[in-house]
Amino acid sequence: MGFLSVLSFAHKQVSERLQPGDIAIDATVGTGADTVFLAKSVGPKGHVYSFDIQEQALVLAKERFAREPVDSLASISLFLASHSLMKENLPPEVQGRVGAIMFNLGYLPSQEADKQIITETDSTLSALEAALLLLRPKGIITAVLYPGHAGGEAEAQAVTAWASALPQDICQTVIYRQLQRSDAPYVIAIEKKR
Repeated sequence: MGFLSVLSFAHKQVSERLQPGDIAIDATVGTGADTVFLAKSVGPKGHVYSFDIQEQALVLAKERFAREPVDSLASISLFLASHSLMKENLPPEVQGRVGAIMFNLGYLPSQEADKQIITETDSTLSALEAALLLLRPKGIITAVLYPGHAGGEAEAQAVTAWASALPQDICQTVIYRQLQRSDAPYVIAIEKKR
């Protein structure tokens, strides 16, 4: 058996920390794969809040949800909004109670999508700061980064620098990366200590 893909690694880290009934966030809906994963992980008594700036992403996600058995998924709230606005869009009682927040950065992975619409460094860093506030102790943030596309390298470098500078008494961070290819996607995972 080989190494896990970056997405499988992110899912593994998250699945080890979520419990049925938990609250989770998909910060970048895309085609809805992470939202479905989170909704199955927290189950029917849980709740998933999902964000994307593209209407097309929400449509693709809803199509994916429709293919799943309804009784296996958590309640899902979709927001046509930037991930940087997640804190403002969530109920106040959610702050400090979220078990996992997933970021899959870059562009919408759909054939018809406009690949010029990408996640932006400034809004991503704001969203990561908000995510730390929303996360419960022992909760996790995963960020899949794509340095191989235009704009992706700068965002990946900024996120890596941000995660590297986080105080060790607040959280611990790890990186999962193929070292022989500088343009290969990679994952940063952040576990909140307190």
